[in-house]
Amino acid sequence: MQLCSSSSPIPILMILYSVAVFVVLIKPCKGLIKLPPNQVIPAVIVFGDSIMDTGNNNDLKSLVKCNFPPYGQDFKGQKPTGRFGNGFVPSDFIVQELGIKELLPAYSDPNIRPQDLITGVCFASGGTGFDPMTPKIAAVLSFDDQLKMFREYIGKLQAMVGEERTKFILANSLFLVVAGSDDIANTYFTIRVRKLQYSVPAYTDLMVNSASSFIQEIYGLGARRIGVFSTPPIGCVPSQRTLGGGVLRECAQEYNGAATLFNSKLSATLDSLTSHLPNSKLVYIDVYTPLLDLILNYQKYGFGYVNKGCCGTGAIEVAVLCNPLSPTCTNSSDHVFWDSYHPTEATYRFLIPKLMNKYINAFF
Repeated sequence: MQLCSSSSPIPILMILYSVAVFVVLIKPCKGLIKLPPNQVIPAVIVFGDSIMDTGNNNDLKSLVKCNFPPYGQDFKGQKPTGRFGNGFVPSDFIVQELGIKELLPAYSDPNIRPQDLITGVCFASGGTGFDPMTPKIAAVLSFDDQLKMFREYIGKLQAMVGEERTKFILANSLFLVVAGSDDIANTYFTIRVRKLQYSVPAYTDLMVNSASSFIQEIYGLGARRIGVFSTPPIGCVPSQRTLGGGVLRECAQEYNGAATLFNSKLSATLDSLTSHLPNSKLVYIDVYTPLLDLILNYQKYGFGYVNKGCCGTGAIEVAVLCNPLSPTCTNSSDHVFWDSYHPTEATYRFLIPKLMNKYINAFF
């Protein structure tokens, strides 16, 4: 059975009855992804960066935010929510595909409801990375910050549904981790602070070691089904074409080379960790290959533009540079990228179902 959160208000007294809360707040719902018999994913819990962030940066004193137009122009009510795109982001599509709920709320959302906690939340923060220096530069939530929030979340869950039900939810939920792009694109190649200290092989080791430590931390807190997304072909996003692709704005191959090296190390590390963490299902999710295929063959897949985003010139605008004064394209759905860094909702709608169908059975 797959689950879908109820939108009905939660009576305060129900919080006193853990089992009753769990039963009342969820109801059967048909998801698009078919799970193995007698298996359930009660919640989705996400950590990472702007690809998954659904609004955790909104109240931070940082330039890495997007809770203003034209972000969200294709979202319900044309509302900018803090999602780094024109509409739904992968966090949303994943819970939709699983039949859990329509949106994955940001844990920092002041309007988050108790029932939202039971079916999962998003801790991701745009601009963060596995390298501890990356979130410091961007003034956003580090993975240590996200881990602290996760511990707080577990405490709230235990208060609502009890310790045993909390253990069940954590052990059966889908945990997703997405980061690495900002480390490579910003901290290493653009700001170049780390480039003065590390070779690419050494820097990717730093990233992988940090990712490994984080995975072991959330495993220690009860996570068992953990999917870690590869870094995408970051050299092919419009801003990196502008910064590192030469006068023709081609894909910056040095950036992509660092991404592929990191990805190979990440995949091997997950294989190694699986053998050391009992009952774990650690899944490497390759987004590099399908996204690169889409970028190289965009017209075949029905897109019209790939080397510029829909916002402004599309060559450099992202976050505060893509703002209410920025004109946008007439049809975001024919663009692979929304701004100079983030894909459009149309791109996510194309990629996420394919990824879910490919990898879902690996978590069981």
